[in-house]
Amino acid sequence: MNTHKTMKELQKEVDTYISQFKEGYFSPLAMTARLTEELGELAREINHHYGEKPKKNSEDEKAIEEEMGDVLFVLICMANSLHIDLQDAHDRVMHKFNTRDKDRWTRIEEGEQ
Repeated sequence: MNTHKTMKELQKEVDTYISQFKEGYFSPLAMTARLTEELGELAREINHHYGEKPKKNSEDEKAIEEEMGDVLFVLICMANSLHIDLQDAHDRVMHKFNTRDKDRWTRIEEGEQ
């Protein structure tokens, strides 16, 4: 698990996994529901770790990393089923942040870090 994978490799790995099943990818609507479900589980773990709501003694400990992995998996499934290259999507978003939002936030001055 020490190897660094590109987004294209992650998308291919998920596609290879899903392609072995007759059912294939769920519909975009079903995956949106699943993404919402997984995001809720992530929110719950973050709330237990950083919020005011401690876990019940009967609740299993789950890692935030595991929940983030679940969100990422479903997001990759959705992108694959819609033929969206997540690297391209990321590049577009970063371009937007670096142009439209370039002066939106207070920058850290050199030496402040």
